[in-house]
Amino acid sequence: MINKRLEGFHLILASASPRRQYLLKELGLDFEICITTVKEEYPSDLLPDEVAVYLAELKAASFETGRMNQKTILIAADTIVVLGDEILGKPANHDDAVIMLKKLSGNKHDVITAVCLKSRKKKKTFHVRSSVYFKKLSLEEIEYYIRNFEPFDKAGGYGVQEWIGYIGISKIEGSFFNIMGLPVKELYEELLKF
Repeated sequence: MINKRLEGFHLILASASPRRQYLLKELGLDFEICITTVKEEYPSDLLPDEVAVYLAELKAASFETGRMNQKTILIAADTIVVLGDEILGKPANHDDAVIMLKKLSGNKHDVITAVCLKSRKKKKTFHVRSSVYFKKLSLEEIEYYIRNFEPFDKAGGYGVQEWIGYIGISKIEGSFFNIMGLPVKELYEELLKF
């Protein structure tokens, strides 16, 4: 493990996301993957930042603390895409993905990732917000992307690290990795404090 302060700790990533798994591995951390399934529903009166936090904590709460020892740290995260006041979840199908990408086309939107760190004794949740500016996308570009990359497991219907990001994103404010689904710099700092 890259940092001596984290040696001896058993990290568990509660996520099926290949992007989160890749980013955590690139941090030089050893971890176990434990996938929990929760219904991603939230109270309608929450603000977008609160929604991301609520869902990350919901995922962490679904993990059985009986499986944790004194040296276990659970990492649960949730990423949402916000356009104006609208939260764009994962597209249900091809048509839904087209609608989402048409909405994002030519506009600025925010990506919020909340991360919940949990041990047997304590819990810490934080969130990071980044802004993404898309150029005007043609229907042909949108159709090509959906057909070839099938972004149905991604909030907002796109992956920043995929073709659509290469040709469509004109500017990013904030953390690129946050947009990928895990704010790695902030996570590393919070893990050391935790």
